[in-house]
Amino acid sequence: MTDPRALFDIDAPELPPAIKAAALGSGGFPYGDELKKAQYEDQVYALQKQLVRLQAHMIASGERIIIVFEGRDAAGKGGAIETYRENLNPRYNVTVALPKPNDREATQWYFQRYVDWLPAASETILFDRSWYNRAVVERVMGFCTIPESDKFLADAPHFEAMVTGDGIHLFKFWLDIGLEMQMQRFHDRRHDPLKTWKLSPVDEVALQRWDDYSAARDLMLSTTDSAHAPWSVVLANDKRRARLNIIRTVLGAMSFQGKDEAEIGPVDPAIVLGAEAFLARRQRD
Repeated sequence: MTDPRALFDIDAPELPPAIKAAALGSGGFPYGDELKKAQYEDQVYALQKQLVRLQAHMIASGERIIIVFEGRDAAGKGGAIETYRENLNPRYNVTVALPKPNDREATQWYFQRYVDWLPAASETILFDRSWYNRAVVERVMGFCTIPESDKFLADAPHFEAMVTGDGIHLFKFWLDIGLEMQMQRFHDRRHDPLKTWKLSPVDEVALQRWDDYSAARDLMLSTTDSAHAPWSVVLANDKRRARLNIIRTVLGAMSFQGKDEAEIGPVDPAIVLGAEAFLARRQRD
């Protein structure tokens, strides 16, 4: 079988038909069609109403939430965060997307600059990439050493035990997409004048190091999944299904006045998998 990367030219005006045809089903995505827009809009409206009720509860109770969004480039992290926050008070629902550490930050304890952004009472902090940079991106791209990354993997569960032990609700999402889907999204960005800023030199390198990213992801999931801070792997080739099921996962785990289980609906087990189930699926594939 021809490696689809051999067919891919991000500067070509048209995406090769073979890549386009394979994109949605790539990576073992379980649905043959994207969720229809009308269905999505009805469901996301119902879920966002529930988020407003959760927000009211948190403001009254002082509870705190962290939501970590991780995944390959173009996996849909930013859009998922925007959908979650769309109708919420930005004073209490804050997106954190930290830049490359400066010279001083580079010499600190690795978790230190993230600690500054942990939530105060009533806040939800949504990390658009997080301390898990060290597990995947930095490891694969050589921005840290392998021993530094291994130390992080050993330390992360202890750090998260302190976070959750203080009563913070911690949700960790890995948004997983297939190779052809990443190509399609990169191509769309390259040829959309409103999205070209999202591309970086690292992106094309990421395609060539796809297998290295996969291995780093699997190691991260296997070593940092825990009872107090489990991973939810979201199959995200269909952004609409991914967004709905991320919100359902959070709402389903929280208790709040006015919670309507019927309106929230069940998390789709074909879209959201625990780390163990995802890794077992990888072994079968």
